[in-house]
Amino acid sequence: MLNGLLTLRGAWDRVREDPVLKFFVVAVTCYGMATLEGPLLSLKSINAIAHFTDWIVAHVHIGGIGWNGFMAFGMIYWLVPRLYGTKLHSTKLANAHFWLGTLGIILYAVPLYFAGFFQAMMWKQFTPDGFLVYPNFLDTLLEIKTAYWLRALGGSIYIVGVFIMVYNVVKTVKAGRLIANEDAEAPPLEKTAVGTESGHWHRWIERRPIQMLIASLVVVAIGGALEIIPTFLVKSNIPTISSVKPYTPLELHGRDIYVREGCYTCHSQMIRPFRSETERYGEYSKAGEFVYDHPFQWGSKRTGPDLLRVGGKYPNSWHYYHMYDPTSMSPGSLMPAYTHLFDDVLDTAITSRKIEAMITMGVPYAADFPAKANADLVAQSELITIDMKKVGIDAASDREIIALIAYLQRVGTDIKAKAPATTSAKP
Repeated sequence: MLNGLLTLRGAWDRVREDPVLKFFVVAVTCYGMATLEGPLLSLKSINAIAHFTDWIVAHVHIGGIGWNGFMAFGMIYWLVPRLYGTKLHSTKLANAHFWLGTLGIILYAVPLYFAGFFQAMMWKQFTPDGFLVYPNFLDTLLEIKTAYWLRALGGSIYIVGVFIMVYNVVKTVKAGRLIANEDAEAPPLEKTAVGTESGHWHRWIERRPIQMLIASLVVVAIGGALEIIPTFLVKSNIPTISSVKPYTPLELHGRDIYVREGCYTCHSQMIRPFRSETERYGEYSKAGEFVYDHPFQWGSKRTGPDLLRVGGKYPNSWHYYHMYDPTSMSPGSLMPAYTHLFDDVLDTAITSRKIEAMITMGVPYAADFPAKANADLVAQSELITIDMKKVGIDAASDREIIALIAYLQRVGTDIKAKAPATTSAKP
């Protein structure tokens, strides 16, 4: 970042006039911010505050829409006129794009940084008596709703700038003509008196991009193999807990519905060994709990509470009402309703293939279990519907919502002494 900015010393008058340089200046600055935060977030004390909060979202987007986005915009504005042998259609529109994009980044990222700080502090705050000040996760979420609106506004402004660029580029292309036969090769290097190529030593590499690409892939593949292969060959590298068992067929279906609906983007399943987290969610996570999760659901952002210990925490009927109308069980919730799960029939034709896929991943199902899986599925789904009938819920046992409830009631229960709750609740 410093190298890029100091390169412009004495040329800031050109930055004021040239939109390409404007984009590069902001891109390099965002690059510096993003790559400074990376090492900081690797520190345990910093990560303990930032992880699972909106700080991470802001950090990623400074790199994504600030560094990568603005670098791409600058390159497009520089390349297109030269590729088509003409001038940029409108410098004013390019400048407008720059200011809209910059404003969009600021409105997107800055509120999320503050939201992340607020979240982290609220999650960890205790009363003098040692109780959580905000035991209800929803209280911490409602405090930062304004940041989400500002994020939406910033993102919209940024996209408007992109549309302006597209219009500008299209008009530029129409005004010129593609220079199709421009030399792609750089002129040959001069020879020194002894017949060697002049210039820096890396010129030899720069003139051989395909060979460099292949060599890079080989080196990276070797390094990756040396890191990954031992973890599969040494059995002690895979921790197990005797009470942790594979998912039942119905729970496996429910887990896949959970993944399909993107629930992991708002909920984590990873309780860190901090008092603030164990007080709010329960016992901290153990590596062996996830040995049969393919893929794992650790998550990276908490727009909702962690769900690792949600199994057995609420009755089946609570989940049923919550998925139909989240606000009925959690007033003020920002979670959308999933009413289609109450109508969509569970596809049991693929149950055996799901089990077979898990067997290939090392999950210890019996060899003949795929053929019996659907019978197990039907039995468990009927138990759930029978339980909910106690409070007047007449649910069809073949719907996707039943599978999702089965999964949620299973999550995190394998190391618990108590069985999942079966008593019912009404909204």
